[in-house]
Amino acid sequence: MLLSLEGLSVGDAFGQCFFSAFNHLPMPGRPRLLPPAPWVYTDDTAMACGIVEVLLRLGEIDQDELAITFAKRFMADPDRGYGGMAKSILTEIYAGHPWHRVAPLAFAGNGSMGNGSAMRVAPLGAWFADEISALIEHAARSATVTHAHPEGVAGAIAVALAAAFAWNHARQDARRAGDKLLEFAHDLTPAGQTRDGIARARDLPRDADVRRAADVLGNGERITCPDTVPLCLWIAARHFDNYVDALWTTASAMGDIDTNCAIVGGIVSLSDFMLGVPDTWCAARGPIPLDAKM
Repeated sequence: MLLSLEGLSVGDAFGQCFFSAFNHLPMPGRPRLLPPAPWVYTDDTAMACGIVEVLLRLGEIDQDELAITFAKRFMADPDRGYGGMAKSILTEIYAGHPWHRVAPLAFAGNGSMGNGSAMRVAPLGAWFADEISALIEHAARSATVTHAHPEGVAGAIAVALAAAFAWNHARQDARRAGDKLLEFAHDLTPAGQTRDGIARARDLPRDADVRRAADVLGNGERITCPDTVPLCLWIAARHFDNYVDALWTTASAMGDIDTNCAIVGGIVSLSDFMLGVPDTWCAARGPIPLDAKM
């Protein structure tokens, strides 16, 4: 779980750089040039730390505990790139309003299908990697405290499943395991737009141009799970055994770069644990707000 959090948070901070260091963005024919440090993590990391803290403390996702943990983290450090709806929901929760009344009211009573439920959940997938039925239940719990729309829940489940698969198959042939990752996530993700997108990702050639893949699958520009999760899982499958290549490919897809990199980083850090997250990248990100040894 902590390895996944490390991969997620470094990916988050790495991806965030490209909104200001645009000249470092990977382009055809341009050499890879790391953005200058420090790399600043966002709400992706802050909320993932909240999930990890609850799991370390309780061994499961207690939704009341997770909701107030998210809210307290937001109020203590609100300038981490939280979206407008997330700010509204977390402020209401902090003020004492129950999450199960607040979250379903988002977006005219439809609940949020934003990619925030997916960006933070990979460490949970690692925690429950040996208990897939529990993983699905607790991933759904982690989502619904802020993302009540079925697609918000599906996105969290899909990413958690991919993370569990990555850890459980880290020693297998990377190409074969990558293909199976998409099958596994597709088969167990609830029906809907996110699952349909994963089906398209499953059928897309692994060597396709990443910009073409983004055109087909989305790249997070709409900030929704259906527009974000399929591409992230496709990249994780493509670069199953190489964290660095996975992150550079993710950044080159543009869109919601920090969230995409957080999702991919949280998954591939588990399958590429032999090489994993470079120490220099961890140093560029700096410490994260978690009361546990990394």
